Amino acid sequence: MHPLRPEPAAVAVTRHAPTPVPATIRDRFPALADPAVVYLDSAATTQKPDTVIAAVTAYHREHTANAGRGTYGWATALTARIAAIRSRAAGFLGAQYPDEIVFTSGATAALGTIAHSWGLATLDSGDEILYNPADHAANVLPWHHLRDTMARFGRRIVLRPYRSTAAGEADIDDILAQVGPRTRLITTSHLHHVYGGLTTLEELRGRIDPEILLCFDCSQSGGHLPVDVIDLGADFAVFAGHKMFGAPGVGLLYCRRRVHDRLRPFLPGGHSGIQVGEDGLVGSGMPQLLEGGTQNMPGILSLAPAFDLLDELDPTAVAAHNRELTLRLIEGLRPIPGLDFLPGPAHARCAVGYGIVSFTLDGISATDLGFVLAESGFLVRTGAHCVPSADPGAGSVRVSTHLYNILDEIDRFVACVAGLAGHRR
Repeated sequence: MHPLRPEPAAVAVTRHAPTPVPATIRDRFPALADPAVVYLDSAATTQKPDTVIAAVTAYHREHTANAGRGTYGWATALTARIAAIRSRAAGFLGAQYPDEIVFTSGATAALGTIAHSWGLATLDSGDEILYNPADHAANVLPWHHLRDTMARFGRRIVLRPYRSTAAGEADIDDILAQVGPRTRLITTSHLHHVYGGLTTLEELRGRIDPEILLCFDCSQSGGHLPVDVIDLGADFAVFAGHKMFGAPGVGLLYCRRRVHDRLRPFLPGGHSGIQVGEDGLVGSGMPQLLEGGTQNMPGILSLAPAFDLLDELDPTAVAAHNRELTLRLIEGLRPIPGLDFLPGPAHARCAVGYGIVSFTLDGISATDLGFVLAESGFLVRTGAHCVPSADPGAGSVRVSTHLYNILDEIDRFVACVAGLAGHRR
């Protein structure tokens, strides 16, 4: 039983459909006050609710202090609040213990922390990491950086790439074909940032050595759908606060307790719990081992109201809302001549969707299409979307929704794209 979760009821409970996301939710996001602007780039960053803005502002205006250092009231109160948010984050993500949660500056920093605190300490020549070259750069480049760094000291690890399916998910068959006796880590996007495909690696259970560590980039799934790191079987999982309604510059790194004794200090220095012993650096344990220096206090504080909002609405309801928007978008775009979907829910065998759809339109570059859409009030992402393996000049339009978007916005967007496709011919 998870210590941070309530005991289940002794009797069976009838499951009810989640309460729909209220239409008034948009009023809580000040940046969306202008109805002429349709924000469809939540995969890049989410808009911020008024409560998050208030939390950041209050830190700078009232009782600004540093946590874990002073003995006066402002500092000790802040230390207690940070500890409470750590526990809250553990419960929100399904972690068993608060010391499995590390505050970072974002998902990129979190993945870099794994590479350097775990990879440098444990990997030997010939050890292998499986990764997807089509994932976000934050889950690709750190492993290449790790390989290059280790090679300078005579240890040569192997990076084995695996493919994505047409549905935008990790290709489990290809992963199984790549797994070998020297495989030490499999890393994947939980929800792909371009394709919108969901990967749980559930199909690997019982088919690979349980000592192989699993790492999930949950930057896009966090705040979009329920995430439970225990259910995922994750040893590492990373989250970007700014993509789940929090402030920029804060993230979460989940490190399962079974890997704690394999981690080396990361950013040793002030408030890192690191001391110099006779045989080298000695750490005081997790999570301080990976949290050196002054952290982004207002960013961490912003996570509390972000969690409040998601708890209030129920992540299941948010997921259902995004699914409805995604299916409406695909249905509307599919008949447009010259429009091609990238891998993702448009190619799935069943009706799925998590708020991300990417496409191209013949006769007009993604960048130009993005400019024209912006002039009409539709804010979307264009380009290669931080995929290092993308061909030079490649690009697509990515539409990404969240709880503050409505069906009318999707319909207006589809009508705009259809009109542009008609003018193109």
